[in-house]
Amino acid sequence: MAGRVMWELLVAPFTEFAFMQRALAGALMLSLSACPVGVFLMLRRMSLTGDAMAHAILPGAAAGFLIYGLEIWPMTLGGLVPGAAVAVGAGAVARLTVQHEDASMAAFYLISLSVGVVMVSLRGSSVDLMHVLFGTVLALDDAAIVLIALVLVVTTLAFGLLWRALVAECLDPLFLRSVSGMGTVVHFGFLALVVLNLVAGFQALGTLLAVGLMILPAAAARFWTQSVLAMVALAVAIGAVASASGLLLSYHLSLPSGPSITLSAGAAYLASVVAGPRGLVVPRLPRRRHRAA
Repeated sequence: MAGRVMWELLVAPFTEFAFMQRALAGALMLSLSACPVGVFLMLRRMSLTGDAMAHAILPGAAAGFLIYGLEIWPMTLGGLVPGAAVAVGAGAVARLTVQHEDASMAAFYLISLSVGVVMVSLRGSSVDLMHVLFGTVLALDDAAIVLIALVLVVTTLAFGLLWRALVAECLDPLFLRSVSGMGTVVHFGFLALVVLNLVAGFQALGTLLAVGLMILPAAAARFWTQSVLAMVALAVAIGAVASASGLLLSYHLSLPSGPSITLSAGAAYLASVVAGPRGLVVPRLPRRRHRAA
């Protein structure tokens, strides 16, 4: 009896409904692609940069929506342009002026977000605006799945090529720049990966929540391990579990799917803050002293 109940709660929604299968496939691929990017964003202390860039893709997505409607490829390609422009523009301002990159990124993303909301509001309804801002993971079609899969392939290849340089830049960026001329290339290449994964994620989770699946599992994994490779693996696992549990919550409780996935990842983060070996409680527990025999 208990097994039957567990099957109906945890497995049946994914075996009986094609839209749940597509949603799970898309969310799992996003976890494999975006969570490692989130780990390096966190290690580079650029988590808020990811959030800013998630907002920055809105005008391009809005332009694609105004011209073609809710079509995945025009909105995706449109999102790439302002995302790349904000990343390059903020980096250029930080390198050529006295302003730090976080401040210039905030300025660019606020302008971009405002332009995007105005553009969607000109023609679309409040429902269209909610779709763009918060996504509809339960409505992923084959084109969206293909897009997410392509971004996963590109991200995997990029990490294979740039892994050592990315780790070195996280640990000691000045050393990387002193021994190699790859510092700038690695920095902007990594920002390109951030933009790609945010663009892949916005169709499922929206421009406001796409960064949630990128950052929250990575932040949770930080409380359990210090190894970068283990952190990446754990972040992917947390993202996958959060995706599946969020979809189940959305299905059984009739909740919006994107926020449910983000809340599940947030619950994993809060649990890690409390119970992780590097969290609030465990390091403060009294340790037994072993007496010498």
